[in-house]
Amino acid sequence: MAPRRVNFHTLGCKLNFSESSTLARQFIEGGFERVATTAEADICVINSCSVTEHADKKCRNLIRKLHRRNPHAIIAVTGCYAQLKPHEIAQIDGVDIVLSNNDKGDLYQRVIELAGKGPASVYSCEVESLTRFFAAFSSGDRTRAYLKVQDGCDYKCAYCTIHYARGSSRNMPIADLVQEAEQIAAAGQKEIVITGINTGDFGRTTGESFLDLLRALNNVEGIERYRISSIEPNLLTDEIIAFCASSPKFQHHFHIPIQSGSDKILGLMRRRYTTARFADRIAAVRRAMPDAFIGIDVIVGFPGETEEDFRTTYDFLAGINPAFLHIFPFSERPGTPAVSMPDKVQPAIATRRVAELETLCDRLHRDFCAQAIGCEEEVLFESTMKGGWMFGFTGNYRRVKVPYNKARINQICRVKLHEIDDSHDLIGEIID
Repeated sequence: MAPRRVNFHTLGCKLNFSESSTLARQFIEGGFERVATTAEADICVINSCSVTEHADKKCRNLIRKLHRRNPHAIIAVTGCYAQLKPHEIAQIDGVDIVLSNNDKGDLYQRVIELAGKGPASVYSCEVESLTRFFAAFSSGDRTRAYLKVQDGCDYKCAYCTIHYARGSSRNMPIADLVQEAEQIAAAGQKEIVITGINTGDFGRTTGESFLDLLRALNNVEGIERYRISSIEPNLLTDEIIAFCASSPKFQHHFHIPIQSGSDKILGLMRRRYTTARFADRIAAVRRAMPDAFIGIDVIVGFPGETEEDFRTTYDFLAGINPAFLHIFPFSERPGTPAVSMPDKVQPAIATRRVAELETLCDRLHRDFCAQAIGCEEEVLFESTMKGGWMFGFTGNYRRVKVPYNKARINQICRVKLHEIDDSHDLIGEIID
């Protein structure tokens, strides 16, 4: 008898990606065959996101598409949208089971217990129940793994539902995370991305610190590169910056959300820093690591954002001169304080502001990448081939392409960088 087929559909963040990968390993260990997202399957698992209304809509559309394609397949939905609106999801044709983030680790067992399709079962989606920690790391990518070190958030920003969807900040002990990193190394992956909901807040459960974690992971043999997926500016301490600058394993790559360059809007958002503090953190990174890649999250169109506020944000970001901007139009989420705030920004105005920042981002990113022309860099190459090229990233996250050579996959190679193309990829040649 052929193994039953299962596929996974992951929406949203790197944390979801690590969790889906761990769930997939449970199914494979149970004798299932994991198939492509486009293939026919007996079980379809959706790990959902709810950071915006668009994310919710994307999940609903995906459920309907999967049900049309696989009318007899069991459809299981978990993740943040499932946590926040489980009964809304349960009403969609084809859904068999909805599991909270707290019960995500039980998904495999719940699915195999199903006798067949019927009314959707909803499992404990109350925010008060969000106390468990689902240990997870990704596998399958030959080069890079995502290691979940923290979950939940205590911050309660005015626009955000994450603290409802993920619960309070919590984490695994460092010793357990080191064991998971050792498993990743044993599988041959060279790079780990350290991920969480509020990654830098690590230690709430165990009394350890994020810096303690970085030091412990630094000693894992076989892992040659670490990246921190994202860290709040108020948690990016001088000690963390100094450690990353001194360690050959921790890459000069930081993703730091600001959300607005206007102190007025930051106050309305209930963020925990000012623009002056943010600028101070960027300056501290650059003093220690002048070549650092700095990516910044920004939301435009938050209630009360005037044209002057937006211009202040634009000028602040241009002055900070990051390598990349991740730009999001404000999305009103039910149950958040932002819903009742006055002076809503018209969608057309928000769209225009997004476009302005995207143009700025394109220039900033190209300038950052072009600075490396003529340099030699260490590049970790991935397995993807496109148009005869293979791709990889420098330590500070410039993407490089060279003619495809299968023997170089998952290898760190020294590359001479010659030019930049229209996609901001650097073209080089391997010289070692």
